[in-house]
Amino acid sequence: MSQTATPRPFRLGPLLGKSWFGPLLAALLMFAFFAVTGGSKGFLSVSGTAGWLNTAAELGIIAIPVGLLMISGEFDLSTGSVVGAASIIVAVGTGFYGLPITLTAGVALILGLIVGSFNALLVNATRLPSFIVTLASNFLLAGSALGLSRLIAGSSNVSLKDAGWLEPVLAGKLAGFNISILWWAIAALLAAWVLQQTRFGNWIFATGGNLDGARRAGVPVSRVKLLLFIWTSVSAAFVGILQAVAYNSGNAVSGQGYVFQTAIAAVIGGVLLTGGFGSVPGIVCGTMIYGIVSLGLFYTGWPTDWLATFIGALLVVAVLTNNVLREAALRRGRSRT
Repeated sequence: MSQTATPRPFRLGPLLGKSWFGPLLAALLMFAFFAVTGGSKGFLSVSGTAGWLNTAAELGIIAIPVGLLMISGEFDLSTGSVVGAASIIVAVGTGFYGLPITLTAGVALILGLIVGSFNALLVNATRLPSFIVTLASNFLLAGSALGLSRLIAGSSNVSLKDAGWLEPVLAGKLAGFNISILWWAIAALLAAWVLQQTRFGNWIFATGGNLDGARRAGVPVSRVKLLLFIWTSVSAAFVGILQAVAYNSGNAVSGQGYVFQTAIAAVIGGVLLTGGFGSVPGIVCGTMIYGIVSLGLFYTGWPTDWLATFIGALLVVAVLTNNVLREAALRRGRSRT
């Protein structure tokens, strides 16, 4: 007689140690909350769904590498100025001087490469906190971009009428959904593969978990930080190019909202401020939560003045939850040894 296998009971314990479990649960709860309070007013419509996904996508393209950098124990607050500078480079170069869009977009990406390298080299050489270094870089680049755009074009906002072949690649739409969602997905898949399937991903966790121990184990921590800072800045430059093409204009100060939004999304997504803990699926959930709250509040009919209150409350809850999940993961690790 054949014996029927007894189904294994579902256990919540293993999930509590996953850095993405809390953000996933929070994303589902936030979606359910705004579906109830704003569903009848359009939150669940195609345009409503496209709205918060489009918002999350542009934020997520930068928040993903920012999250990886935070897992390694560092911050980057210069992303906002890179977004603005990249967009104004494309707008001034192509819209004002008539240069090929390929050339100006390439220059913008090179700017991201330079800024990321500068941040990493300064952090590695001086051992100064990356929070201070990148904040200084943010002000330096933002001021330079604003001053040069007004000096050259007479304005901080410059129109871009023809983006050529980049128009469908960066500004394409389908039923209201921006193609930036596809770029967000590509960025997430690449980052997830790097973090979970490569030796470099192990180095990221080791660098953020125990810097001195990682150095003694032979991890090239300076190279890890250099590559992550470059990845972050180039991603910010990419978003700046995307915005210039999508909105037909460049603005030297348009990206300043990303200075803290990307870090907030990463923290809401389960990344510890102290480094060494986090995941790409969690960061993706964090950006989704940010998008849902940002657009969802509009559909409830409540005053949007409360948006900062929602984000602040989410950040506090996320920090507390992240610590609980990390402790749960550590306890499970000890119990197995």
